[in-house]
Amino acid sequence: MRKNQIASNPLPDHVPPEMVRDFSLFTSPGMAPTANGDPHAAVACVHDGPPIFYSPNNTRDGQGTWVITRAKDQRTVLQDTETFSSHRSIFASALGENWPMIPLELDPPAHGIFRSLLNPLFSPQRVTALEPAVRERAVALIDSIAAAGTSCDLMKEFAFPFAVNIFLRFLGLPDDRLTTFVGWGKNLFHGDVPKRLAAAQRIVAFIDELAALRRKVPGDDFMTFVVQAQVQGRPLSDEEVRGIGVLVFAAGLDTVATAIGFDLAYLARNQKDQEWLRSEPDRIVLAAEELLRAYPTVQIIRVATKDIDFEGAPIRKGDYVSCASMIANRDPAEFDCPNTINLAREHNRHTAFAYGPHRCLGSHLARREIVIGLEEWLARIPPFRIKEGTAPIAHGGHVFGIENLILDWS
Repeated sequence: MRKNQIASNPLPDHVPPEMVRDFSLFTSPGMAPTANGDPHAAVACVHDGPPIFYSPNNTRDGQGTWVITRAKDQRTVLQDTETFSSHRSIFASALGENWPMIPLELDPPAHGIFRSLLNPLFSPQRVTALEPAVRERAVALIDSIAAAGTSCDLMKEFAFPFAVNIFLRFLGLPDDRLTTFVGWGKNLFHGDVPKRLAAAQRIVAFIDELAALRRKVPGDDFMTFVVQAQVQGRPLSDEEVRGIGVLVFAAGLDTVATAIGFDLAYLARNQKDQEWLRSEPDRIVLAAEELLRAYPTVQIIRVATKDIDFEGAPIRKGDYVSCASMIANRDPAEFDCPNTINLAREHNRHTAFAYGPHRCLGSHLARREIVIGLEEWLARIPPFRIKEGTAPIAHGGHVFGIENLILDWS
């Protein structure tokens, strides 16, 4: 290992100095929590440089990664599960344990076995069946907000109560602990080390308790299905039940709510686009795809399983490889005017839900939540803007975030 001026960690010996770049989705300019910040636009700067580079501090724990900037190269990495593994045990390793979130952190063939088990629960048909409940929840929240006044804290009063409630219903849980669960999610994804550890411990304990309860008292819900399921003729182990439960629970605490927040912040700042969607609401489905392209929330990490020279980069076994959706979705080779948000953009091959075998299991539900949230908000709230004297806080990270989004329609 050798030292480098821009690295807080030693650089691996196999990384050429000319391939090192001082960039991080956590600490680069525009990534730290910033009033009126735009971390998605800030990542676009990487497309001015080499298509692949090494970042010494591009994970939450400061570990270095290779950063893949071109969308086509990211697709290659995400499709090649033999060379680039998803098995990292991110959640468990924070607890000093070693079990995967399932199916996210499993490689084929195990991944396919569990994916086939869970796919029917997240199918388009299942989402269609859930849609009346999703819309009912959106309408109830928005009508309550409209009746209370002419402004609101969007994330606290709508985005989180809406998105997280849907996942809690899916798990078979009431939402009387919604605020607690949202707090766990914020600490898990955006907190310091002690907060992340405490949140991880609480989530694991909660999932274990819920699984034990559903074994004794079954219900018509996701966790009952999991504890009663079989793979290859055997019941799931306690560790497998935990791995599935933790993944679904954690995924439901932040990403969809954050996406809705970024979308409505954009419309608050762009009155012409807001008015266009109000006048032509049938355009919202297409617009939601462009907003997913422009404001994805997740960085995907893979681990090299062998030495490989990939597009000129000497990637070695054990190296981390970053396929950040927010970088791929600003690729000028993939999208015309990638930093311009065009709500009429068609043929939108974005990677907001990743790519390949590990494409997001809950993408159909997430899409419908986002579309329904936008439809009902625009139908029930007058023209809105960011409240004068306030500034939403946006930031980067493994999961991008937005908070303090105060909307006003007075």
